[in-house]
Amino acid sequence: MFTTLKNAFKIVEIRKKLLYTLGMLVVIRIGSQLPVPGINTAFFREWFSAQAGDAFSFFNAITGGSFENMSILALNISPYITSSIIMQLLTIAIPKLEEMQRDGEEGRKKIVAITRYVTVALSLIQSTAMAIGFGRQGLLTDFNALNVITAIATLTAGSAFLMWVGERITENGVGNGISIVLVINIISRLPNDIGNLFQQFVISKFDTAPAAAILAVVIIFAIIIGMVVLVIILNDGIRKIPVQYAKKMQGRKMVGGQTSNIPLRVNTAGVIPVIFAQSIMQFPIIICSFVGYQGTGFWGAILAGLNSSNWCRPSAPWYSIGLLVYIVLIVFFAYFYTSITFNPLMVADNMKKQGGFIPGIRPGAPTSDYLTRVLNYVVFIGAVGLTVIAVLPYVFSGVFGASVSFGGTSLIIIVSVILETLKQVESQMLVRNYKGFLND
Repeated sequence: MFTTLKNAFKIVEIRKKLLYTLGMLVVIRIGSQLPVPGINTAFFREWFSAQAGDAFSFFNAITGGSFENMSILALNISPYITSSIIMQLLTIAIPKLEEMQRDGEEGRKKIVAITRYVTVALSLIQSTAMAIGFGRQGLLTDFNALNVITAIATLTAGSAFLMWVGERITENGVGNGISIVLVINIISRLPNDIGNLFQQFVISKFDTAPAAAILAVVIIFAIIIGMVVLVIILNDGIRKIPVQYAKKMQGRKMVGGQTSNIPLRVNTAGVIPVIFAQSIMQFPIIICSFVGYQGTGFWGAILAGLNSSNWCRPSAPWYSIGLLVYIVLIVFFAYFYTSITFNPLMVADNMKKQGGFIPGIRPGAPTSDYLTRVLNYVVFIGAVGLTVIAVLPYVFSGVFGASVSFGGTSLIIIVSVILETLKQVESQMLVRNYKGFLND
């Protein structure tokens, strides 16, 4: 891999793209340290440290610590991600958007433009809620109209700027701009998290129990490597359904007869089911934190069950009911998202029009039923794999108290984006007869 990277830098075009991407990432990290004008950073750090669970820690992880620092990039690209998901769902529900999607490049440009407007609108709403909600509690040094407007404008502009940076990386860099921005944010938190793990399980026990400390090092790396391997397997797993095309006369020539396949990815929905499940589970906690509601009695127990920091704790096993709800949501959204992105009936109809058929399966409705059965089986395997990756960090956190800001969701995002980016760089190098990253 290092040899290939060296060869990549020898190619002027690829070197410029890599350096451009690196420069943009440096700009992002600098922006993550610049505070919003007129805020009390000490107040927000104290407030953030008092929050338990995954509701804000994951958001802080995907913003690269910008949220905790309440920097000009505090909202980061989360509004853009939310906007993209909303547009993807609306494309299925609104015929006009579906028609745009089918219009090719021109329609895609229109959808991208709408996504940008929705991103700015979401950023404006979120920044207003944060400036007013936190401002009244002491976030702003002086809670007045000028400081509120300044905070709103700064946070909204920061989110729009990151959206622009992501698009520039896609056009002038190595591609996958938004995803790369998200990954660099998550990676920036890894050294701190790994340091906390070693401090908790290794350094603090090395003097009294060196054997246990060494064993802890082995276990930590074994778990991380095992999860990375599982994510790679899940990300690259594909079920190929063979398709045969019948021969037919076209003019004086016999055409057709080719053999192809329909690739069904095991993890069709990617990380979307986990994000949806987390959003639903953490939404009540975030709202209660904003309004200052602590929760008592029955509703307090419900909020405690939704809080991931209480899951898998031996002292309070009943709170793990929230974990069961979380697992059910992951499986549900895995099927739901796949159902709106892959239509077996449409695929079967297109195959029939083109003279294609699955060997041993009749065209039409039988093909659609067969694709549905196989898809349900494949999605179930993917959902189980996603569940294992997403739940395992919570198990270790609850049983051993291993608290880190990254988890299964972050790991899936990192591995998926890195693999996709390497493939893009590899494809550019293969054109120039260089050996690729993935062939080392």
